[in-house]
Amino acid sequence: MTVTFTKRSVRTLPVPASGQLDYFDARLPSFGLRVSATGARSWFIMYRSGGRLRRMTLARCELLDLEAARIEARTLLLAARTGSDPATERKSQRVAKREAQRDEDDSFGALADLYVEKHAKKHKRSWKIDQLAIARDLTAWRQRPARDITPTDVDAVLERIIERGAPVQANRTRAIISRVFNFGLRKAGARIRFRLVTNPVQGTERPTPERERDRVLSHDELRMLRAALDTEPVEVAAIFKLYVLTAQRGGEIRSMRREDLDLETAWWTIPSEFAKNNHAHRVPLSLPATTIVRESLAPHSSPWVFPAAPTAAKGRSVTPYRASIQKATQRLRKVSGVDFWPHDLRRTTASNLASMGVPRLIIGRILNHVEHGVTKVYDRHSYDSEKRQALDAWARRLDVILTEKPAKVVPLRAG
Repeated sequence: MTVTFTKRSVRTLPVPASGQLDYFDARLPSFGLRVSATGARSWFIMYRSGGRLRRMTLARCELLDLEAARIEARTLLLAARTGSDPATERKSQRVAKREAQRDEDDSFGALADLYVEKHAKKHKRSWKIDQLAIARDLTAWRQRPARDITPTDVDAVLERIIERGAPVQANRTRAIISRVFNFGLRKAGARIRFRLVTNPVQGTERPTPERERDRVLSHDELRMLRAALDTEPVEVAAIFKLYVLTAQRGGEIRSMRREDLDLETAWWTIPSEFAKNNHAHRVPLSLPATTIVRESLAPHSSPWVFPAAPTAAKGRSVTPYRASIQKATQRLRKVSGVDFWPHDLRRTTASNLASMGVPRLIIGRILNHVEHGVTKVYDRHSYDSEKRQALDAWARRLDVILTEKPAKVVPLRAG
C-alpha cells in the first residue's frame, strides 16, 4: 500500500489485526514502513542486488524520525543502484566490529569474567568465593593482556596476600588463578582470543604448607559446648546440635526444607541441589534430632526449617537461614572455652561412630562421601537400616556423654 508519509500519518497508519502490514512512501519509492500487530513500526527499503529482490530494515520509528529515515533510505538506494548490496555490507560491518571488539578485549579481566560465567557458575557452588577473590586480589591485572601474566606476577600477588596476614588465602587465590588459566587453555575459542600458551601458575610454588585439620572434641569439650549453646538463639543452638547428631554439613542443615522431611518415619532427604557433592542423600533422624526439627518447625510456616527473617510482602520467609555461623562459632568458642570450628563437630561424630565399632563403609554413607570404584553403582539407599542403627546408637551415647560428670583425677601421694 502506497501512502504519503508525514509525521502524523506515520503515527496513525492502521495496525493490522495480525501479522504485519507494509506501507510504501509515495515520495520515495522502495522506502517503506512496516507496522506490526503489536504496534511496532520500523523503516525499511526494498532493492535489487544481483537480480534478487532484497529487503533491509533501517531502524524503529522511535529511533529514527521520518526525515532522517528518508535521507538514509535515499543514500542506501542510490548505493544499491551503483551495484552495492547495503544489507550484506552492513552485516559484514557488524561482524567485523564484533570481531574487533573481541580481539581488543584480551585482558585478564575479560578472561576471569568468562571463567566465572561459563565455568564457575555452572560447576561450582562456591563460585562467589572465586569471584570475590578475583575482585579483591587481582584488580591490578584486569586491564593487562592475559597472555602477559607471568609466574613473577603470580608470586607478587601471593606475597601481598601473605603480608596482610592471610597465608591460607594465598593458597586459595593461587588455585583460582590456575583454574582461570586452565579454563582459557581448554577452550579453543578462549585460547585463540586471549592467545594463551601456558598457565603462569605452573612456574610457582604453593606459598603456604597446609595440614588437614583433624580436631576431634573430647567428651568434656562436648559438655562445655552444650552448656554454651544455652546462651545462643534457639535456631543457632538447634543447628549446632544437628551438626553433632546427624554429622551433615552446615550448608545442608541450614537449607533443610519441610518438603524434604518425613517426620513420621524420621527421614530427611537432602536433594542433590543442596548436597555439596551433588549426590542426593537420605539421613535417618534419631529421636533427639527429630524433636529438634519438630520444635524448629513449630513457630513458623516457612518452607525452610531454619528460615531467614520474614519478608514484609509475604509475611513468611522464602529463603533459608543465612545468619553468620562463623560469628556464632566465635561467640561459642569464647563462652565455652573450646577451640573448635563447625566442621570439627562432623568429624567428632564420625570419630565417635568409629570408636563404637561402626564400620567405615557405614560412616562414609552417613557422611555422604563420594564413592569410587565398583561400589558407587550400588543402590545408595541400601544401607538405610545400618545408618539408622548407627545414628540412633550415637544419640544414646551422646546423651550419656552430656549427662555424665567429668572424672575426678586423684593425685598419688609419694611413698
